[in-house]
Amino acid sequence: MEPITLTTERLLLRPFGPGDTDRVYAACQDPDIQRWTVIPSPYRRADAELFTGTLSPTGWRDDSMYNFAVVLREGGALVGALGIDRRNLPGTYEVGFWIAREHRRLGYVTEAVLGSARWAFTSLAADRLEWRAEVGNIPSRAAALRAGFRMECEQRSALLNKGVRRDAWIAALLPGDLGLPGSHPYLPAGR
Repeated sequence: MEPITLTTERLLLRPFGPGDTDRVYAACQDPDIQRWTVIPSPYRRADAELFTGTLSPTGWRDDSMYNFAVVLREGGALVGALGIDRRNLPGTYEVGFWIAREHRRLGYVTEAVLGSARWAFTSLAADRLEWRAEVGNIPSRAAALRAGFRMECEQRSALLNKGVRRDAWIAALLPGDLGLPGSHPYLPAGR
């Protein structure tokens, strides 16, 4: 897929490029980002170069993952990162994100997740957007819930983070949750 830029009220979600390497490297020195996400720890400059210069562009080219630099519309400061990854089940994608410490608790995650979810439902024909985080990542869970995700379960040993299997929370957002049509009919249990 050709990389695109999404616009929300306060944010631009645009593809990462090599020019973002320094800002990604600096943000990912945050111990919370290293603890709660699957990025390498310690996070080296070479990791940021690989992410911005190789992994992100390749994901767009092969339609496997769509990584967005989340930046402020005014001033262009890097707020964080958001990725939409294709899952094995057709029409199913997973969203993941991190936000730089100085931009937390300002509603940027919810805004970015909702903007990317609308895009996934309309442009990727997604029927299900999943969110997954290690049990205990309360800020990520709160952001997912604010964006309208519904908690579905806690899965044992469902997340591999830095070589250790961990329990994970799983939640999902469906097109109908945002008033959008799905690509396939959905029949909830009991109907």
